[in-house]
Amino acid sequence: MTFSKKTREENIEEIKSNELDVLIIGGGITGAGLALQTAASGMKTAVLEMQDFAEGTSSRSTKLVHGGIRYLKNFDVEVVSDTVSERAVVQGIAPHIPKPDPMLLPIYDDEGPTTFDMFSVKVAMDLYDHLSGVEGTEYANYTISPEEVLRREPLIKKEGLQGAGIYLDYRNNDARLVIDNIKKAVEDGAFAVSKVKVTGFLYEGKKIVGVKAKDLLTGETFDVKAKFVVNTSGPWVDKIRSLNFNRAVVPKMRPTKGVHLVVDAKKLPVPQPTYFDTGKKDKRMVFAIPRENKTYFGTTDTDYKGDYANPKVTQEDVDYLLDVINFRYPEAHLTIDDIESSWAGLRPLLDGNSGSDYNGGDNGAISDESFKKLIDVVVQFQNKTATKVEVENVLNHLEASLVEKNTEAPSSVSRGSSLEQEEDGLITLAGGKITDYRKMAEGAVSLIRDLLKNEYGLIYRTIDSKQYQVSGGEFDPTKVEETVAKNMKTGIEAGLTDAEATYIADFYGMNSLKVFANAKEMEAYPGLSLAESACLKYGLEDELVLTPDDYLLRRTNHILFQRESLDDIKDAVITVMADQLDWSKEEKDENVAKLNQVVAASDLKDLKTKE
Repeated sequence: MTFSKKTREENIEEIKSNELDVLIIGGGITGAGLALQTAASGMKTAVLEMQDFAEGTSSRSTKLVHGGIRYLKNFDVEVVSDTVSERAVVQGIAPHIPKPDPMLLPIYDDEGPTTFDMFSVKVAMDLYDHLSGVEGTEYANYTISPEEVLRREPLIKKEGLQGAGIYLDYRNNDARLVIDNIKKAVEDGAFAVSKVKVTGFLYEGKKIVGVKAKDLLTGETFDVKAKFVVNTSGPWVDKIRSLNFNRAVVPKMRPTKGVHLVVDAKKLPVPQPTYFDTGKKDKRMVFAIPRENKTYFGTTDTDYKGDYANPKVTQEDVDYLLDVINFRYPEAHLTIDDIESSWAGLRPLLDGNSGSDYNGGDNGAISDESFKKLIDVVVQFQNKTATKVEVENVLNHLEASLVEKNTEAPSSVSRGSSLEQEEDGLITLAGGKITDYRKMAEGAVSLIRDLLKNEYGLIYRTIDSKQYQVSGGEFDPTKVEETVAKNMKTGIEAGLTDAEATYIADFYGMNSLKVFANAKEMEAYPGLSLAESACLKYGLEDELVLTPDDYLLRRTNHILFQRESLDDIKDAVITVMADQLDWSKEEKDENVAKLNQVVAASDLKDLKTKE
């Protein structure tokens, strides 16, 4: 299979001339996961994305597939239960992407009301392990003393430290998860096209039967007809709904902005992911996470009403996060000049919905009486005076104490989702979070399958999406290390170093074999190593790389986590792309300008210049 600029052109011709079963607007994780399932079920599917796949939101997360232990602050058990079980599914269908990485949760007692104390964190972690199914395994939670915390993280704040909890979490590569879902959908016959913007709807009477679209590379406009159009555009959901001027649109979304900052690990040595109260008594928590010789930290969580396509890191964002980090790590003394890269992204939160039900319900916080029962039974279970069945019985009968959520602070809005077909036929799948993407898609596929049967007499048998692995993930998820070790030998045989081959085998999963095949068959591009050349060739031929930032930001980690080597390779990457994609001088200049803008924004160039 190839997935390149040429196949993009062919796909556009196909969707212009053939009616689709399903047309998906938005190529983030929700649209990508839906496309995988509809295409695998045999439905004629297309995805239109106005930017690059994952560019809008799904490459801008905290880069974890986490179990939502923060929801246990309110003992929102249902959302944690769903999330940790779904996390295990995602690890099974994309075993080369989410990787287990236990999280450290330090506890302090000298800052007023904090998120957890040592008692409540142990209760929460035991419940978390029970829901996760990791009791008695190497990933079971445990607590450590203040002395052990400081041995692991000597720069962390000492005053008031009571100890820490350690619990299972997973690091993630959000953009890779999206592209590997898209690639699998394409393998199964889907048409996936980036840089195409939906500008309006097609109608039969008042029913939507397709879209008007514009190719942002060529300027061509065209129609795409489909039996059903699905809106999975994340923060843009209401903007897409509003393209139908025949009806009033009640907004669904309340986007919030999250910011993350990256520094060299020597500036902030954090040996394992760490999750802590801000110390600002604002009921918020922040992550500090090691990755590729860097440490990144975040996130902020503020309501957002600006340009959805270009959320920016502000001075206020930087000041907040540096203040939190320097309070929690008082010997770090980080300043804006230490920040090597950054990103800002939007969370597609549903307005007024904090529920655990992934189709829009509101579970709310539990009542005081249920809370007391839960604490009592967990303590009894720890003391071996209550059985696992008794714990489950209490969990299954928690009573909600619902409150109005649209008046809550943005960080308290839980990540529910909604699935709705409107009177005009438009199906909207909104909200959610990366961990839940497969489950959200499964619900939408079930609806689409029934609609195709009832309205068109078409019978489709949906796949078992819990077992259907994404591109690159087609191996035993219990043997990740063995698979990486086996595949990296092929890279070494192709002429790569041990470190290069191991990195690529871990990064691309089974698709690393295609990268290694490139390395074996090609000469290195001028100015690039053989390993980099093989990855770039793979991106251009198999991952629909169309611009330098597609490759350097979303297909690889160069801009965010390999900033020190970016300047050495970016000109060579642009030269290769200009040749391979037949750019005119004007097109090359435009792409250089765009990349420079992306890098400057990541570098916080404007903010640093003001200093």
